[in-house]
Amino acid sequence: MTEPLLRMSGIGKRFPGVQALDDVNFEVAPGEIHALLGENGAGKSTLLKILSGAQQPDAGAITFAGKPVTLSTPHDAQQLGIVTIYQEFTLAPNMTIAENVFIGREPGRWPFVDWRKMAADTRAITRRLGLELRPMALVRGLSVAEQQMVEIARALSMQSRLIVMDEPTSALSSSEVEKLFRIIRDLKAHGLSIIFVTHRLEEVMQICDRYTVLRDGRWVGAGAVAETTVDGIIRLMVGRQVNALFAHREPAKAGDVALRVEGLTRRGNAQDPHASVLENVSLEVRRGEILGVAGLVGAGRTEMARAVFGADPFDAGRVEIDGKPVSIRSPQDAIRHGIGLVPEDRKQQALFLSLAVRVNLSMAAHERIGRWRVFIDEKAERDLVEEYRKTLNIRMASPEQIIVNLSGGNQQKVVLARWLALRPRVLIVDEPTRGIDVGAKVEVHNLLFEMARAGIAVIAISSELPEVMAISDRIVTMREGRVTGEINRDAASEEALMTMMTLSAKAA
Repeated sequence: MTEPLLRMSGIGKRFPGVQALDDVNFEVAPGEIHALLGENGAGKSTLLKILSGAQQPDAGAITFAGKPVTLSTPHDAQQLGIVTIYQEFTLAPNMTIAENVFIGREPGRWPFVDWRKMAADTRAITRRLGLELRPMALVRGLSVAEQQMVEIARALSMQSRLIVMDEPTSALSSSEVEKLFRIIRDLKAHGLSIIFVTHRLEEVMQICDRYTVLRDGRWVGAGAVAETTVDGIIRLMVGRQVNALFAHREPAKAGDVALRVEGLTRRGNAQDPHASVLENVSLEVRRGEILGVAGLVGAGRTEMARAVFGADPFDAGRVEIDGKPVSIRSPQDAIRHGIGLVPEDRKQQALFLSLAVRVNLSMAAHERIGRWRVFIDEKAERDLVEEYRKTLNIRMASPEQIIVNLSGGNQQKVVLARWLALRPRVLIVDEPTRGIDVGAKVEVHNLLFEMARAGIAVIAISSELPEVMAISDRIVTMREGRVTGEINRDAASEEALMTMMTLSAKAA
C-alpha cells in the first residue's frame, strides 16, 4: 500500500468542558481527494486547525511525507506545503490579485518589489486555473467564484502538496461548481492531495476518492467513496438511520395574506449604478404558509429580502402587511411592522461572535425583558434564554458561552430564537441551512414548520432545490432580479424549477 502523504494518529484535544477530539486517526494518500465529514461539532474544524498549525493537540502524532512533524504555527504548515482555504476568504479586498497571491512572499530584493515578475507569475498560475483576469485588478471587484480561484492560486504559489478546502462550493452556482471540480481534478492529476470538507454529500460522491467521518470528536469510519452510498455516510455521521436529507411537511392550511409586495424595483449596485437589481418584483405570503424562493446565484433573491426588510433602499414598489400599506425605510421600520430577517451570512450579518449566547439571543427582545426602557430584567432574560434553549434544543455549555464556539447549526438556532422572541408576523430566512450538517438541517426545517403552524408567514430562500421542494407550500422562482414563475409544491420538480429559474427574464 502507498505510504500516506499525511497521517494523524491518536489526536486528542480538550477545551474547557469539552473533549473536542478523542483518539482521532486520519490519513490522506498522495494525489487523493479525501472528504472529511461529520455534523457540526463533530471535531472537523478542530482537527483542521491542528493540521494548519493554528492549534496544538494535547495528544497524538503527525507524520507528513513519511517524516514526523510538529506544526506549531500556520507558517510551519505552509513551509511543508499544507495550505488551507477557509470558507470565509482571507483576501485583502483593496489589494490586487497579484498582491493577494504573493502577500508576504513578494518577489524582489527587500525593500523593493519586482512588480513585473509578480504580475507574470500570477498570470501563469491563474491561467492554469482558467482565470483570465488582470493580475493588477483589485480583488474587491471579483465575484465569489473568482475570489475562490485567487485563494487557490495563492495555495499553488506556495508549492502546495496538500490543500484543505473548507466548504468550497457553499456560495457557488452549479456551473461554477463544475468549473471548480475540473480544477480540483487537474490538481489531483498533477499529484496534489485535497482534503474536501462539505455538507453536500452528493458532491462527495461526485468528486472524492475516499472519506473519513467524525462524530462527537471521535473517528467512526472511513473508506472508498465508490464502495458506499449517501445513506451509508449519513448513518455514520448521525449514528442513526436517516431516510432523507430534508424534513418534509404536510400541506398547510394558509390564512389571510400577511405580506404582499408589489412592483418592487431597485437600480444600481457597487459595480454598476445603472444595473437593474430588482425589477417589478411582486409576491405574497399567507399566515401559516412557507413560501419558497428559488433562483441561481445573482437572481436577486437576497436583494429582494434585504429590500423588504429595509436593509437596502428600493426605488419603486409597495409593501403591505395584513392588507395595509406600510413604509419600510430601515430594519427598525420592518421590525416595528412585524418582519424579521435571518440573513444568508449569520457570522457577518446576524451574530456578535465575541459575545455570549445570552446576549445574542436576547438583544432584540429588550422591550420584552426590559424595565422602564433602561434596565434589563436579568431573571426575565435568563428565563427567555432557557425557554428557547429547551424549545429549539440549542446545545451549549451555558448561556455565557461565547457564541463563536457553538456549531453552525446551534448558531442558526440562536438567530431563529432571537426572532421568535419578537413574535414576528413575517419571517424571511435566507439560506436557512447553509453550512450546517444533516441532523441540524432537519431540526431547522422542523423549527420553520413550527413557526408556520403558529401562524407566522415564512419566506424561505434556498439554493438547494430538494430543500425548497421539501419545506415549501408554494415556490416562486427568480432570475436577473425578476420573478419568473410560481408553482405549488405538489407540481414542483427539480426539472420544472430549473426551467423556471433559467427562463429569460424578459420572457418571464
